[in-house]
Amino acid sequence: MHIPDAFIPLSQGAVYWIVALIFIALSLRWAKKEMSEEKIPLVAVLAAGIFAIQAFNLPVAMGTSGHLVGGALAAIILGSPFAAVFILTLVLVIQGILFGDGGITTMGANIVNMGVIGGFVGYYTFHGLTIATKNQNASLFIAAWLACVVSALACAIEMYLAGTFPLVPGLVAMGLYHAAIGVIEGGITVFAVNLIATARPDIIVLPRAVSA
Repeated sequence: MHIPDAFIPLSQGAVYWIVALIFIALSLRWAKKEMSEEKIPLVAVLAAGIFAIQAFNLPVAMGTSGHLVGGALAAIILGSPFAAVFILTLVLVIQGILFGDGGITTMGANIVNMGVIGGFVGYYTFHGLTIATKNQNASLFIAAWLACVVSALACAIEMYLAGTFPLVPGLVAMGLYHAAIGVIEGGITVFAVNLIATARPDIIVLPRAVSA
């Protein structure tokens, strides 16, 4: 899902960068307001964990790759989709600059896909389903799975708009791969949230219907 340089025209890449910078600014405001001393180690652990799970790339047709995302995980554990934007931006900057995983001109699109879309879809899906169903684990799993798949589909649409590959084959390839990968992401998210909620319930924010 890391879009390399030259896969998107510079003009389109600039648009994604502008959108990304708006959300990065909002995420920095979140960090300034919400990141207490107790949460800083958790943010560091989440960033390192997401970096690690994203390192396992599976080739997808037409030159891109599939992998776990982690946006839903960060947003749910830290109680804000802007936390996902903050952490995924750190991860993607390090990956792009130091390891060449994802382009610099396309980094804005990668941040939008994995941080913004992944974080917001995961966070609000989890909260909505939890309140509706009162089932925390099912809500976690579905939210993380959906965040992974929607992020991948957004990437495919961007590749189509860039003229890099056709729409339907791109949606099928990215969607099917990440539908399978999302099952793993859902399982990891359920495990991680329950582990942290049990060990440190004071630093994790869950819907009232669950945490009460």
